[in-house]
Amino acid sequence: MSKLSPADLERYIFSRTGADNDDLLVGAGYGEDAAAVAIDGSTMVVNTDPISLAAERIGTLGVAIASNDVAACGGVPEWLVSTILLPEPDVELLDDITAQLDAEARRLGITIIGGHTETVVGLSQPLLSLTCLGETDRYVPTSGAAPGDAVLCTKAAGIEATAVLATDFRAELDEAGVDTDTVDRAVAFFDDISVLPEAAVLAPAATAMHDPTEGGVLNGLVELACASAVHVGVDVDAVPVRSETRTLCAAMGVDPLRVLGSGALLATVPGDEAQSAVAALDAEGVDATVVATVEEPTDAAGAGVTYDGRHYTGGVRDEMYDLWE
Repeated sequence: MSKLSPADLERYIFSRTGADNDDLLVGAGYGEDAAAVAIDGSTMVVNTDPISLAAERIGTLGVAIASNDVAACGGVPEWLVSTILLPEPDVELLDDITAQLDAEARRLGITIIGGHTETVVGLSQPLLSLTCLGETDRYVPTSGAAPGDAVLCTKAAGIEATAVLATDFRAELDEAGVDTDTVDRAVAFFDDISVLPEAAVLAPAATAMHDPTEGGVLNGLVELACASAVHVGVDVDAVPVRSETRTLCAAMGVDPLRVLGSGALLATVPGDEAQSAVAALDAEGVDATVVATVEEPTDAAGAGVTYDGRHYTGGVRDEMYDLWE
């Protein structure tokens, strides 16, 4: 499992969007987190996202991930539509999922307004598809980064992956010798997956924002750079990684920058505003690090990301998939 290439997305998705509508401000595009629609003097931000592989906290993650995409565009997530597909009739499983959806939506101040639930023959595990809606007076795209901007990463890389590893792969971590206290601390990372607080701080000044999910922070940076037609050179040691993440990822043989990245928010701000942005985030209790500077593409390093000696211009496969497969 992995994301489609930019070329395939353009050919099969972005070129087939139905009727034109003058109220559509931002539609389907590579790396864009959500669409923007003009409604009565305001802007409605709309996102949809599926989730299937994180079994133990699928409802919690689903709400956080869908609402993160709205927040990453400068929106305030307000409404959620939930589709729940089950492999078989299982009231206990449905109870767990809907309890998680309800608790996380309440925690984030989001109202679940409807959806659909059914069983599907052939599924081996639950599948959720969540649509989140919110409003904004300043839409922030993924594609707005400009040369000279500073690239910020809030919190750290691999937060979502760390929490999922600590729950779905606890037995494997125990066999690898990871101590119980470290795994227990990692489970608590589920509480850090929402980026609503930092998005609200950065939205007024950011030139671009992006919510890294599949493929981790590295893929998020690639999507931001390619969408903005710029180059970003990333130092391997520049991106913050928590000690629990390093420990769990090392035990499972995955790169912290190439695994589920929800919990971090990537943002670009004008270079001379970087330190004030970091200070504003710190005042709200959110860690942030300047990890790179946006550059003009060159013949040697075109639009994309240079990281660890390689140049990336397309989707980065999430290394978590190999663990599930």
